[in-house]
Amino acid sequence: MTDQEILAQNEQSRQPVECWTRVMGYFRPYSQFNKGKKSEFNERKWFLEKNCACYEQGAKAA
Repeated sequence: MTDQEILAQNEQSRQPVECWTRVMGYFRPYSQFNKGKKSEFNERKWFLEKNCACYEQGAKAA
């Protein structure tokens, strides 16, 4: 079975997922963002802390 077939088969039991993010010191759901804030959110760069240079330097010093 393909992923699309599984999704189609389970369509009625699926639930929407709400994405929350921290903005100016508090958490807020993405669905309540205005057009400009959604655009800014989509332009953000995502990273894993363990892949940062600062993380590698800290690991070497420890």
